[in-house]
Amino acid sequence: MTRERLINAQDVSIQFFKAIEENQLIVAGKTEAQLNKEIGILALKEFGIRQHWHKQIVRTGKNTLSPYHDDPPNRIIDENDLGPVVKGYEADIGRTYVLGIDPRKLKLKNDVEAAWHELQAWYQHQTTLKASTLFQYATEKAEEYGWEFGGAIAGHIIGKFPHEQPLDPISLELDIHPDNPNDIFLRDEEGNERHWILELQFIDRANEIGGYFEQLL
Repeated sequence: MTRERLINAQDVSIQFFKAIEENQLIVAGKTEAQLNKEIGILALKEFGIRQHWHKQIVRTGKNTLSPYHDDPPNRIIDENDLGPVVKGYEADIGRTYVLGIDPRKLKLKNDVEAAWHELQAWYQHQTTLKASTLFQYATEKAEEYGWEFGGAIAGHIIGKFPHEQPLDPISLELDIHPDNPNDIFLRDEEGNERHWILELQFIDRANEIGGYFEQLL
């Protein structure tokens, strides 16, 4: 039941992303902060989403190199360049958009999405898997496509809001992190199945561009 509700939350979020495109919110000339605000207004107006379990993130240009916890300077979107709670269940969706026809940026966008689906297909055949192993596989997948892996983690736990938290606030046990040796198929303390977000950030540091794709494994 939890997974069904998480998938529903994700489906609503995907519809939300389509609404962002249909309303042509992503255009050159506005700041990241302005777009972020417009996205929040759209979420409330069309989907009734008032609650978000983490900060909303819009990043463009060289800001796409920044990992989640960074707060880079607000940037104006140029011509070449979320976590909603739905009915009590969290969604975590990340997508990359390219304005213009720059071939390397388009390749980055396509590669990070293709790599995500390849990793998910591989994951579906596993019955035991260390978080550190999945992180390593994600970094190797980035290199396979000719990019650098830019994230400090490759995903994390998700669930009913607020989702499970480790007893030790600095513990990495609920992150797909190179220092987490735990099996991600382990159940929680109450015996419930855990659900994971896989997040990929591929970057080209020399050209100051990054691509991002994340959703439920």
